[in-house]
Amino acid sequence: MSDSALSQAEIDALLSGAGAGSPPGGAGGGDEGDRAVIEGFLAGTTGGSAGALSQMTGAQVSVTGPRTSWTDRDGFLPGLPDTVTSVKADFSSGFPGEHLFLMGEDTAKAIAALMNKEDNIELDEMAMSVIGEVVGTIVGSQITALTGKTGNKSIANVPPEAVNVPRAAAALPAGNFLEAAYDVDLGDGASHTIWELYGPSVASSMARSLSGGPQAANPGSRQASGMGGMGSLGGMGGGGGAFSGTPANVQSVEFPSLLPQASPQEQANITLLMDVYMEMTVELGRTRKLIKE
Repeated sequence: MSDSALSQAEIDALLSGAGAGSPPGGAGGGDEGDRAVIEGFLAGTTGGSAGALSQMTGAQVSVTGPRTSWTDRDGFLPGLPDTVTSVKADFSSGFPGEHLFLMGEDTAKAIAALMNKEDNIELDEMAMSVIGEVVGTIVGSQITALTGKTGNKSIANVPPEAVNVPRAAAALPAGNFLEAAYDVDLGDGASHTIWELYGPSVASSMARSLSGGPQAANPGSRQASGMGGMGSLGGMGGGGGAFSGTPANVQSVEFPSLLPQASPQEQANITLLMDVYMEMTVELGRTRKLIKE
């Protein structure tokens, strides 16, 4: 081969579309405006995350950051410890798409040890459940803040699932994704980092909504709109005009009340609590449900 032959690394870069002017980590595919908007929002949630972790672990926890950047798998993996705990917490509605947290094995052990009040803990199934619960609390706090800022009440995530894997086996978002790195002090004198990753579509939708842009339609409004459109079906046989037949005798269905027997004012007050999350502890595990569930 001649001296001018391309190296394998250069060939890989050309095939992946990485140009000479692209920032490290494949950041050329990300919108800097979106990154800045999300970083500003997340910076305002670190206090809530630290408070939740402090309450759950009994330690004085502080969370600073985040440092955000657009990156890709090749740019992100080298900065991770050899073994990581990955927690999938994808958004199922609102901004549906990929969303996960990563932390080093030592950080996961430190959090699980504080939660279980146990030294020299192993990252077994119970410990993974604890880590998932911690991430679920953090995401819940973020969703509450997102709902307040965007007015989108449909934002929800799937139940977080934690696994401990070699970093090369971590399931990361495809293409360019947004990375948010938090510095966490668990009061143990060690330095801890937790990474939060957003898939490109999630980051774009979230930033647009936080900036006051159009939001995804609420599923309930889509159903109402579809039913409203059915009102013109009655006129299809009459040249597309308004329905002119005899109005149907429609009566509302009355279901028995599931609320405790109380005065209207008391029932109204109870209704305000229906969308409040509560934690339930049972003998065989833990779950989080709405009161109305």
